[in-house]
Amino acid sequence: MKRRTLLHAGAAALATGLAKPGIVRAAGTRVLKFIPQADLAVLDPVWTTAYITRTHGMMVFDTLFGSNAKFEPTPQMVEGTQTSADGKEWKLTLRDGLKFHDGTPVLARDCVASIQRWGKRDAFGQALMAATDELSAPDDKTIRFQLKQPFPLLPTALGKVAVTICPMMPERLAKTDPFTQVTEMVGSGPYRFKADERVPGAKVAYERFEGYVPRTGGTPDWTSGPKVVNFDRVEWNVIPDAATAMGALQNGEADWWEQPTFDLVPLLRKTSSLTLDVLDPTGLPAMMRFNQLFPPFDNPAIRRALMGAVDQSDYMIAVAGTDPSGWKDKVGFFPPGSPLASDVGMKVLEGPRDLDKVKKELIAAGYKNEKIVVMVASDFPALNAVGQVGADMLQKCGMNVDVQITDWGSVVQRRSSRKPPAEGGWNVFFTSFGGIDQYTPAGHLGLRGNGDNAWFGWPTEPKLEELRNAWFAAPDVATQKKIGEQIQAEAFENPPYLPLGEYFQPTAYSKAITGVLKGMPLFWNVTKAG
Repeated sequence: MKRRTLLHAGAAALATGLAKPGIVRAAGTRVLKFIPQADLAVLDPVWTTAYITRTHGMMVFDTLFGSNAKFEPTPQMVEGTQTSADGKEWKLTLRDGLKFHDGTPVLARDCVASIQRWGKRDAFGQALMAATDELSAPDDKTIRFQLKQPFPLLPTALGKVAVTICPMMPERLAKTDPFTQVTEMVGSGPYRFKADERVPGAKVAYERFEGYVPRTGGTPDWTSGPKVVNFDRVEWNVIPDAATAMGALQNGEADWWEQPTFDLVPLLRKTSSLTLDVLDPTGLPAMMRFNQLFPPFDNPAIRRALMGAVDQSDYMIAVAGTDPSGWKDKVGFFPPGSPLASDVGMKVLEGPRDLDKVKKELIAAGYKNEKIVVMVASDFPALNAVGQVGADMLQKCGMNVDVQITDWGSVVQRRSSRKPPAEGGWNVFFTSFGGIDQYTPAGHLGLRGNGDNAWFGWPTEPKLEELRNAWFAAPDVATQKKIGEQIQAEAFENPPYLPLGEYFQPTAYSKAITGVLKGMPLFWNVTKAG
C-alpha cells in the first residue's frame, strides 16, 4: 500500500509540472515531455520483452540495421555488407563515426559480443546463431558470420523492431550473462540515459548524445534512415491515473501520451490542440500466457479445455469499447492480415460459449482444484482490462483463482521467476504484442517450444520447434503458408497461450509536435513548434 501511495504521489507532482529537486535546466533547453504506458522497471532490452524497455532501448542503443514500414532491413550502424556466392559468409562493415556514450569507439568486437548475448535470448536470434558456425571480428570495422547454411534473413534478424531488438553495447557489458540484467546503460544511440535522475515509478530522463552521428542518406521510416535529434532532453513522467494524464496533455504540461485509455479517446478527439494516431498498424494481439512448469497448466488437456471458454469480443470490448473499428476478434496464433493468418483450428473459438461444458472438461482432464496465481497489471489499462476478464473467466470455469494485482513493472519482474506459484512464482499472466512480433515464426516468442530457453512460461513442444525449423528451410511462400497452418493446428492442440483478440492502440500528442514516425514511440526526427 505504501508503494502504491508513493507512486500516485510522485505522479501527481509530475503532472502539476513540479521538477525533481536539484535539476536546473539551461535557458532555451528544448525538452519533450512524454507519458509512457508504464514505469520503466527493467533497463536491459535483451533481458525483457516489455515494450517500455524496447522504447527505452531504441533511445540509448543503436542497431546494425533498421527496419522500414515494409519490414525491410536497411543499414543503420552498418555501412555495407558482402555476401559470398554460396550465402554462407557475411561481412558487415561498420560506418565511420560510431561512438559509445563513454567516449570509446564502437568496435566490431563490441558488436560480436552484443550479437552473441542477444542471440541467446531472442527467438529470431536463436535461429540465426543456430545457423552460425563462427561469429568473429577480423578487424575493428568488420563483423564476420561464417554460416553452416545460408541464412538470407540475417539483416532482418539484426534489424528487427519486434522484441527483442539487437542492441549494440560495449563488449564489457555485452559479456554479461544474458539471463542477468545489465544495469549500466552505455550505448551508442542518439540519447544518453540519465541514471542520476531516475525516480522509480515516477520519472525517467534522457539527454541528447552530442557524439551521435546520424547515418547519411535514406528517408526516416520506422527505424530506417537518419536519426536526427531535435531535443536536448526527453523526460518520461509516469502518470498512472488516466484522468490526470489527460489533464497534463490538455494543459500543455505534457507533449505526448503514449497510450490514452479508450474511454477518454472521444474527449481527446474533441481537443483541437491534440493529434490522435495509431502508430502501429499491425495491431496488438492479446494473450493469456500459461506457466507450464507447474500444475495444472503443465497438462495440455487443461489448457485446451479453456479454449472453449474464450469469447474474444468480451476481452476486446473491455479494452477498447463497443466500437469494432478499434479491435478484432476471430484472431488465431498469427494476426489477421499477416502472411500466415488462416482459419485452421478456429472453430474452437466460434459459436456460443458453454462454461458448464468447460468445467466438466477440466475435471475430466485432471484439474484437482489447484490454486491458480493470476497476475494482473494495475497500472496498464489495456492489460488490466484483459486480466480482469481473464480472471473472471477462469473463476467461472470452476478454477481456484488467486488474483494478484500489481503494477506492470512488478509483473515484468515476477514473470521471469521459475519458483513454484506458492513461493513467489505464477501460473498465468496477460500481455499483448505488436502484430509484427507475430507475423512469422521467426520472432513469435509465444510459439517457441524450446523449454528452458523459451519465453516466460517455458513450454517444451518439440513439434512446434520442428515446424519452426521447417519454416526457415521452406523453399517458397506457398510452403511457408502450409507450414504456418500446421503450426496453428499444433498450437490449438497444445496451447502455449490463449489468443484473446487484437486491438489498435491510439496515441495522443500536441499538434505542436511534428515528425512522429510510425511503428512505435521514437524520439528522433520529432520537432516541436514554439
